[in-house]
Amino acid sequence: MPVLTQDRVIVDSPITEKDEAIREAGRALVAAGAVTDSYVDAMFAREKNLSTYMGNFLAIPHGTNEAKDEVLDSALVFIRTAQPIDWGGNEVRFVVGIAGKDGGHLEILSKIALIFSEEDEVEKLLAAPDAAAVYELLGSVNEE
Repeated sequence: MPVLTQDRVIVDSPITEKDEAIREAGRALVAAGAVTDSYVDAMFAREKNLSTYMGNFLAIPHGTNEAKDEVLDSALVFIRTAQPIDWGGNEVRFVVGIAGKDGGHLEILSKIALIFSEEDEVEKLLAAPDAAAVYELLGSVNEE
């Protein structure tokens, strides 16, 4: 089963605050059946201890190691915001909620990091007209 499906790609989200973004990403992971409600609390706990800002307008909120039992399945949620969010002094336009079953989050994280390490790819993601186009650009996250 793919970790990212097109219905979990949200473009031009009206979210304007970091906490709101983490909550929205967590809600989407719960709705996908990937995590329990408790995992969302662990996402906030992780953020309090260590910023999940990654550079290139990207933040990847995820739960703490203690919350791994709250992960039911691997999944990814991709949110592109209409306006930049202040993420601890950094500008974020992409919020990627992530849950990895049995340590799968590290592989998923590395695939996202590869995409976002290329400024051309980030520009394409910013310019993509709709969720289908963004999903197409992110296709490599589903490859085995």
